[in-house]
Amino acid sequence: MTKVKEKNEWWEWTKAILVALALVWIIKEFLFAPVVVDGESMEPTLHDRDHMVVNKLAYRFGEPKRFDVVVFHAPLKKDFIKRVIGLPGEHIAYKDNQLYVNGKQVKEPFADRLKKEGIWTNDFQLEDLTEGKNKIPEGYLLVLGDNRINSTDSRTIGLVSLDKVVGRTSLIYWPVSRMQILGE
Repeated sequence: MTKVKEKNEWWEWTKAILVALALVWIIKEFLFAPVVVDGESMEPTLHDRDHMVVNKLAYRFGEPKRFDVVVFHAPLKKDFIKRVIGLPGEHIAYKDNQLYVNGKQVKEPFADRLKKEGIWTNDFQLEDLTEGKNKIPEGYLLVLGDNRINSTDSRTIGLVSLDKVVGRTSLIYWPVSRMQILGE
């Protein structure tokens, strides 16, 4: 009788482990995933080696919003983390460190400190990035790193297709000293 009991206990543990592994896979594949910031392109908001959680459901039930921090598959065969600046149907321009959306100045509260330090974003307009298009096409975003002087973003790689966006990220969980939920 003890051999049967040991065998049942072993089988129960095996089933529990398999169920746990399946749940972890489902959560990571479809709901949330960890991501590690690689580089300085989002400083001072994000630091190199910050560990974050990507919400993969964020855009299955909603649309990206201006200033969301998103993770997307970049053409360079890796995932990038950048900030959404321009949405479909918009014209984007920067002049004298100021963002203009459809000709109207828009404040970037996360950038106040950087702007005080001097040139933050070189002047450009959407037409410079898109072979003359004056509006962001449907299904695309214009994304920029917060460290505009040192960022590979839409100014270099072009507009980002929504089907390349993995999700939104706003939770830094490591290192513990930087644990926070990002605001704007």
